[in-house]
Amino acid sequence: MTSQHSQKPHHGHHDSHQQGHQFSGHSSHQHDDESGLAEVLDLDALLLRDHLQEIFEWTAAHQPNPATILDLGAGTGTGTLGLTRTFPAAQVTAVDQSEFMLQRLAAMMENQRLSARVSTLQADLDTGWPQLSGIDLAWAASSMHHMGDPAHIFDQIARTLTPEGLLVVVEMDTLPRYLPDDLGFGTPGLEQRCHNAVAAAGWNSHPDWATAIRDAGMVIAGQRTFVYATDDNRDLIARNAQAFLSRMRTGLEDTLSQEDLATLDQLLDPDGPQSLGRRTDLTMRGSRTAWAARPGH
Repeated sequence: MTSQHSQKPHHGHHDSHQQGHQFSGHSSHQHDDESGLAEVLDLDALLLRDHLQEIFEWTAAHQPNPATILDLGAGTGTGTLGLTRTFPAAQVTAVDQSEFMLQRLAAMMENQRLSARVSTLQADLDTGWPQLSGIDLAWAASSMHHMGDPAHIFDQIARTLTPEGLLVVVEMDTLPRYLPDDLGFGTPGLEQRCHNAVAAAGWNSHPDWATAIRDAGMVIAGQRTFVYATDDNRDLIARNAQAFLSRMRTGLEDTLSQEDLATLDQLLDPDGPQSLGRRTDLTMRGSRTAWAARPGH
């Protein structure tokens, strides 16, 4: 839920669950890129299930029984699945620009026997708003910062919600981190330098959405930052770090020093002595901020 890259982003509206990190690098193969992103999103979902459920429960405290839910920038469906489980009586419409992502989402819903409750809608929200109304809960996780005109999208959401409806926007405060500061080889601080580079390139950048939400005539009902840190599943964290740092390596090829690129290559070499899979000091850590808002009366 998404292109973060030193060139102009491609607005894919994938929610990263909601990681929001689609590093296009210099690949011209969109399908390969989407497949790589899908792997990252699915690994995130496995590792951060408790973290994400905390956000869903916070949402339910604001909107206990929505009948209709709109997942904007649904990606591979982590948010859609969490919403269906948190709100078992709701019908969910999953919106994404990518047919590839929606096909994966639909297959997962079929596998989970949730197809009767979930519909998919392929749409580029920058070019047209779907004919939807009467939505009790609009969910936008790591997708709003990819919109070409967020103010317009917020206006459309406000019109789509029921009078007692709720909008929840979720964004990563920073991209996730995995590595210790000192790897035992290379110059310490590699991950910080990578994060400095992606911040300078504008990857994952987003404002405090409260002002834009209010400008659309909505009222902020709550705002909260959710922090996560996990080292519980070393193999899964290593797989996630491998997928994530591989995409970062491609996107920063022209930005990082040759030494840092070589260090990344050693980490990413699955057969090398310094490979991520051999390390015992990996963690996944970061935070997300969520905003909840209702239509103004």
